[in-house]
Amino acid sequence: MKSFEDANKVGKEMMDHSLKSYAAMTQGIQAIASEATDYSKKSYEDGVAAFEKLAAAKSIEKAMELQTDYMKTAYESFVAQSTKMSELYADLAKEAYKPYETAVASVTK
Repeated sequence: MKSFEDANKVGKEMMDHSLKSYAAMTQGIQAIASEATDYSKKSYEDGVAAFEKLAAAKSIEKAMELQTDYMKTAYESFVAQSTKMSELYADLAKEAYKPYETAVASVTK
């Protein structure tokens, strides 16, 4: 009878760990999706604004200057967003694994 109780306890613990991990993954994925949506929206708006400025340019020199400024800003924004997204993915992995740390530690001892 002892082994059945132990198996039941282990099964319950694993289910609890799985549910906690699933909750952490859900929150992380929601944060990533929200961040990606916000970045896409801002990037589109910046592109439209840059195109409007470019269309209103009176000379080739001014158009080249506007295009260069836009490309520089877009690149810097992309690099910053990439860094932010990689941090969100790393946090997601850490939070999803956290419920299993105690179970893994007890098995490896």
